Formats: sequence, C-alpha cells, structure tokens
Amino acid sequence: MGLPDAHYLWPRFWTALALATPVFILSMGEMIPGLGHLLAPRLSGWIQFLCTTPVFFWSGAPFIRRWWVSLRERDTNMWTLIVTGTGTAYFASTAALLWGDRLPAALRGGAHGVPLYFEAAAVTTTLVLLGQILEQRAHARTDVAIRALLDLAPAQAHRVDATGHEADVPVAVLVPGDRLRVRPGEKIPVDGRVLDGASHVDESMLTGEPLPVAKRAADAVSAGTLNTTGTFLFRAERVGGATLLAQIIRLVETARDSEAPIQRVADRVVEWFVPAVAVIALLTVGAWLWFGPEPRLVYGLVNAVAVLIIACPCALGLATPVALVTGIGRGAQAGVLVKDAAALETLAGVTTLLIDKTGTLTEGRPEVAAIEAQVGFPADELLRLAASAEAGSEHPLARAIVRTAQEKGLTLTPVATFTATPGHGICATVGGRLIEVGRVTPDAAERLGNQPLQRLHPAATLVAVRIDGREAGLIALADRVKATTLAAVAELRRLGLKVYMVTGDRTASAQAVARQLGLDGFHAEVSPARKQELVREHRAHGERVVFAGDGINDAPALAAADVGIAMGTGTDIAMHSAGLVLLRGDLGALVAAVHLSRAVLRTIRQNLFFAFAYNVLGIPIAAGALYPFTGWLLNPMLGAAAMSLSCLSVTANALRLRRVKL
Repeated sequence: MGLPDAHYLWPRFWTALALATPVFILSMGEMIPGLGHLLAPRLSGWIQFLCTTPVFFWSGAPFIRRWWVSLRERDTNMWTLIVTGTGTAYFASTAALLWGDRLPAALRGGAHGVPLYFEAAAVTTTLVLLGQILEQRAHARTDVAIRALLDLAPAQAHRVDATGHEADVPVAVLVPGDRLRVRPGEKIPVDGRVLDGASHVDESMLTGEPLPVAKRAADAVSAGTLNTTGTFLFRAERVGGATLLAQIIRLVETARDSEAPIQRVADRVVEWFVPAVAVIALLTVGAWLWFGPEPRLVYGLVNAVAVLIIACPCALGLATPVALVTGIGRGAQAGVLVKDAAALETLAGVTTLLIDKTGTLTEGRPEVAAIEAQVGFPADELLRLAASAEAGSEHPLARAIVRTAQEKGLTLTPVATFTATPGHGICATVGGRLIEVGRVTPDAAERLGNQPLQRLHPAATLVAVRIDGREAGLIALADRVKATTLAAVAELRRLGLKVYMVTGDRTASAQAVARQLGLDGFHAEVSPARKQELVREHRAHGERVVFAGDGINDAPALAAADVGIAMGTGTDIAMHSAGLVLLRGDLGALVAAVHLSRAVLRTIRQNLFFAFAYNVLGIPIAAGALYPFTGWLLNPMLGAAAMSLSCLSVTANALRLRRVKL
C-alpha cells in the first residue's frame, strides 16, 4: 500500500505547517524570554491541542492508514513506529491536559503541571510529510526522461495514399503498411523503413549519440527521432504501443516498480528492527522507573517516546528505492534501459562478459568482399540466386548480399518457399531451384578450397551457397570493427571484466577480430544452443556472467546469464529476454551500464550505512544514555527533526546519481 502522490500530500503539509508552527512556539514558550508569560499554561495547552488534532488526524491520515494496515497484516514497518511514536505523544498529552490534576504526583512535574508533548506529534507529522513529498519529487525527477520521451512522438503524420495524394492524419489512426512522408525538421511519427529518399536523422533522444545518422532506402527509422535535412517516404511497420519508443517507456516504468535483492535485505532488517525498538522503548521506561530521578515515570515516558520517534526506519526504507529510481532515470537519459532492478544490482559484480560480434563489436553492416564460385556457377548468377533466397531475411549478412546484388543491377526472383534455421542459415525455392545459404562446415570448406579467401580476408565471414544440393561457392563478407569498440574493451578490462566474443562465425575470422581488439578469448562457430551452454559453463567455473546480444538466437543465452543485456538495435525477443536494454548498439553503451550499476550500488550502500549509523547512535541518546554523564536528554521533537533530516540526507545522496558521469 503506497502513499498518495504529492498533489494529495501538499495541502496536508501546508495545513500541518501552519498549525504546527504555533504549537512549536507555545511549547518553547519557557525557553523564549517574555513568551512564557503571555498565555496561561492551561490556555496554551488547549491551543496546542486544537492545533495538533487536525495535524495528527487529517494531515497524518495517510500514515495512520498505513499504520493500521501494518498491524492488521502483521507487517511491521517504519509507519508502525512513526504513528506509534506520534500517537503516544498526542494521546499522552491529551490525557495530561484533560485529567492532569487527577494523575499521581509523580506525573505532575514542572512548575506548569504535567508536561505536554503536542509539538512532538505535530512537528513530526509535518516533517515526515515533507520527507515523503521530497521522496515523491525525487521519483518525479527520474520520470522526466519518460515524460520527455512521451512528448517526442508528433500528434500528426503526413500519410500518402496509393494515388500519391498526401493528407495529414492523427498518429493514432495509423496502421502498419501506411506510407508516410517526413520533411526536414519534423519528428518521425512511428517505426518503419525508408522506401524512397534519403536524409540524416537525429536519434540522440533514444541512443545518446549526438551525430545524426544517415538514412536511405531500406534503413529503419524510429518514432520520436528528428529528421534533420532531407525528405523521405517510409512505410509504417510498428505503430502505437508497438513502437520502440513505447517499449522504452514501458521498460523504464516496469523497472521503476521492481525491487533489487539488496532492498529485500533492508526490508527484512526493518521487520526485526521495529519489534526490537518497541522492546527498547519498554526497557527505557523500566530503566527510568528503576534508576531515574523524580518524576521517574515522566522521564521514562518522555524518553520512550523519543526512542520510538528517532528510531523510525524512514531513512532505511528510503535508502534503496530512491537510489534505484534515480539511477534508472539517469540510465534512461543515457540510453541504458533497466528492465529489472535486480539486473542493475547484479551487473555491478559481474566478472565475465560474453558478447556477440555482429552489430555489437562490429558495425553490423557487412559488405560483400569477394565471391569464390565453383565451376559451372557464374559469380553473378551465384550472387543473384543467393540474394533472391535471402530477400526475406533481416540478418545483416543476408541484407549485405541483397544490397550487393541490387547495386550490381541483378534481377531478383521471387521466393516460392522459405525456411530459416537460426545459427545455420536458410533454405528457399527460387525459380524452381533449391537454394541453401548458410555456415561453412569444415568439410565443405575443404571441398570448396576456401584458403585463398581466408588469406585475402582473414577477418571476413564466409557464407556457403548450395544450389540443388551441390556446393556452388563461397561469399566472403567483411564487417568493420566499430570505432568505439577498442576503447570500450580496454575500459571493461580496466573495470575488472574478462571479455569473450561469442559468434557463429568461423574460427579464423573470430581469431582475427579477437586479436585486433585484445580480447581475453573467443568462442567461434557457435550455435544458438551452444551459446546458452557456454554461459552455463562459465558460471559453473564460479564466474558471474553477463551476456550481450541482439538476435533471436541470443535469447536463450540472455535468459541463462546472471545479467542479459540486449542491444536496442536487435530483435524484440532479445529485448524481452534481457534485464537491460542498450539503445546504442555498441560496447560504449555497455561500459556506461557497468558504470551506472556500480554507482547505484555504491550509493545504496552509503545510504544503508547512513541509516544504520543514525539509528545505532540515535537510539541510546534518545533513551537517555548521556543523562548520567551530562544531564542532557533528547526532546522528542528534536528526535523527530533528526529523523526527518536523516531521510533528507539519504534522498539528497541518492539524487547525486542524476549527475553521475557514464
């Protein structure tokens, strides 16, 4: 049961502040020269009662409801202590005001009769309200990125019909397949793929990359990104809640409500802490009755109230969630989407990174470097048939083959049947011929004589083409390493991670890339099932493994790893199998995610230390441990102020994550 939002709490806070101020002044009357003689003690007490009553029952109503739920469900928490402490102060003071003259002499201490502690109830309720409002404002600040994303998508789109007529329509009525035009300076309304035209699109609001990305025919575009220069026509593919923008918002909102393992530790501590404090409060009363000076019962009750108030685990309750929410919001701004808070915490302690090659370490836009055709299969015909078979595939290698065929002006033949086997290749019927395009097996490589291609293109990926059951030749595709990869690998290794590349590519190609990047190792010619096995093998050796990938074939490994990280440039199934999603499909974003996770966990640990240290030091002082040596006692109202300040310090420490460098 959560508290209402800040809009509900603000009126209660201002009312509490207005009424608690005179209560505070009147209660401090004896300490302020001249003020103590303005009002008679009994009149002052009644004014305090009239002001405190609406503060306790109306302004503090959300706290009382949570206190009742905690008792009914036997789930003690910080609200159990807050309301117990303020309620003790309020009802003890009310009883003293109404029946003070009938109380035993031991309770009628002081020149003005029985001491009243209405200020403890009024001021504590006011300060706790302020703390809750500040916490919710912290949540609201972390939602700024989400609200900004919500505002990215335009309300209108330029739809082009079959006749070429263009009309402005609401984005809400768009369906997949609609053709839409985007002009310079306009935001892209939905996800799709460019049909005609070219431009540069600013995708920084999604990926964090400052430079606009060139877009041409067949390139994907995302809702909310900004078209900067040219005009282009694109086909809508994902609309409404299916767009990448909508998925990002859902991921961040889900993560915001998730709970990290370290939070569960804090919750268990609170469950034991609350009953322990109640016992300490009773022992405080007993100790003062046995050892204290007169009026012993007054001293015992006052210090017991101080213990209940100062021991409020408010700071302990805020230590983890505020840091997590702030960190998740900071990650969203940097293109690191946290789906599960547990994944963010676990990432801080991983030791091994297994990472896919294509599209992550490399550009993901391979180009055909060479074609080695067998006798009886002309190179252009081999390329044309392979491109025809691959025309329906979204794999980067397939798109490279199709793009090269189109650039050569080759005419593609429609596919009659099509079957894809992840990690192995595709099989299609093209013009009555059976075309197979896929991995090069060792025996096929030997028969095809691929040694010249290996020498000329050591880092290239080799694809075998079979036509009607016969080896027809090899296609070598080269994929350049991203400019950011080398520095990112070096930083990850500096952070203590071992980096291994996992790829379905041939050993020679993988070895060349691994040597170029200085990786700790690599696994080549790996099937999708084998990727999952590799994750389990590394974990069996005591390593904490993070797997990063972007394809359908990476989903099992993402789910099996301690932390699965999906590249936002990848498939939906990969994004759903992962705990974190990186909108930038490069290793630099993964470095940012590691820095973020460690900063969040460091902040949580600092907050928990502050919260525990505060209670360890505060409870003995509130119980009167210093009185025998200094004669000093902690006023319950000062305990309330200290408790609220501890909450504010924890919140302020967590908010520093908004400025952490990633």
